[in-house]
Amino acid sequence: MLPKFRIATHPGVILQGEFLDSMGLTQATLARALRIPLNRVNEMVRGKRGVTPESALLLAEYFKNSPEFWMNLQMAHDLSRARDVMRKRPGRVAAKPKARAGRAQGAD
Repeated sequence: MLPKFRIATHPGVILQGEFLDSMGLTQATLARALRIPLNRVNEMVRGKRGVTPESALLLAEYFKNSPEFWMNLQMAHDLSRARDVMRKRPGRVAAKPKARAGRAQGAD
């Protein structure tokens, strides 16, 4: 049975599996090509560092895709982690009060 909820895959996992491994590239090769420290690539791949807008631009240029591709992966991962935290938080958000009769909603 599939879980109802799971954390979206970290973009670093996709970077390693779908790009580096499938193209026969090493993290060191990518780091040199992007002119960034190897530990930055390694931390992304291990899920210890997110894809920043700067990294998204560099990855998109190198792999000939869009920065939005990388940022959307990061956003999906971040939102799924936040949802997981919120799901476990008791009380979460209080219900919105109903508007009183004769008063325009949002007229505070």
